[in-house]
Amino acid sequence: MARVHVDTWREAYRGLMTDELLDAADFVARREVLWTRVLTDDFPQHRVAVAESADGIVGIAMSGPPMDDDTPAQRQLYVLYVYAAHHGSGIGAQLLSAVTDVGEPTCLWVADPNPRAQAFYRRSGFAPDGVERIGDGVREIRMLRPEAR
Repeated sequence: MARVHVDTWREAYRGLMTDELLDAADFVARREVLWTRVLTDDFPQHRVAVAESADGIVGIAMSGPPMDDDTPAQRQLYVLYVYAAHHGSGIGAQLLSAVTDVGEPTCLWVADPNPRAQAFYRRSGFAPDGVERIGDGVREIRMLRPEAR
C-alpha cells in the first residue's frame, strides 16, 4: 500500500510538487509507517479499501472523520489513488464507494490544478465549497458532497 501511495503520488503530482519531496529517499518508509499505523492501531471510524488486479494492488482509498472544524461534512476522503494505467476503469469509483456512503456528507481536498481528479469528484457529486489551502507547496481546494436528498 505504501508503494502504491508513493507511486501514484509521483504520477499525479510530478510537476505540481517538488522533485525533492516526491523523490525523497524515505518517502516509501514514511508511507509504510502511516499505513501500518492505520491498519494496526484502533481507528474504528476509518475505512480503508484496496483494489487489486493480477499485478497486485492498483489502487488505495481511506476516509475518516473530518480534519477541518469548519466543514459540514461527517466524513473526509483522505486518500484515493489509482495507478494511471487503470484510470477510466471504474476502480476509482469502486474505491470511493467502498470508503464513503452517498448519503453521508463528505469532504475532500484536491490539488488545483488537477482537472482529471476534480472532474472525477464532480461526477461523483462533489463541488468546490470555496475553501483553499496550500499543502506540500501545492494549492488545494476543498470539495464537498452534501447529503443526498
